[in-house]
Amino acid sequence: MPTVYLSPSTQEFNQYFSGGNEEYYMNLLADVVQNDLERNGINVVRNNPVEPLAEAIMASNRGNYDLHLALHSNAAPLEFAGKLQGPDIYYYPGSVRAKEFADILARNMKEIYPNPRLVNVRSTKELGELQFTKAPAVLVEVAYHDNPSDEMWIKENLDTIGNTIAESVAEFLGVSYIGR
Repeated sequence: MPTVYLSPSTQEFNQYFSGGNEEYYMNLLADVVQNDLERNGINVVRNNPVEPLAEAIMASNRGNYDLHLALHSNAAPLEFAGKLQGPDIYYYPGSVRAKEFADILARNMKEIYPNPRLVNVRSTKELGELQFTKAPAVLVEVAYHDNPSDEMWIKENLDTIGNTIAESVAEFLGVSYIGR
């Protein structure tokens, strides 16, 4: 049975535009993803939100996971605060399996995000959860929480976003997906 390490943000200091924070909303999203994956026969192990990121990486590396999936929401640099939009899906350069999943997820996110042209797949060496995990790893920034319309989209579509992520994971792992 395939197993996923699910790592929602622990960044409670990243405040949302109209209230709440990244840790809170990404853990709500992770609840949806986890329930959907488990309902489809995929095991899920989750990070502990009170522990530092380094512990999540070590915990992931202690297991034998088919995918390490980090869930985040984005904030623009100060000079662009509130102006950027869209999901950004990151993978580590050279990881063929991670890129494969990132592409599946992007294709499916384009089906639900209001402006599909703003869904991006990006490689980076700058994110520890991608660089230091042994499983294929993807970090999804589901939208910009400092942009009012993106923040509203996240808050109003947690189930749809979570189901889309779970369906993408199932496709990547070759598991038949049974919708809600």
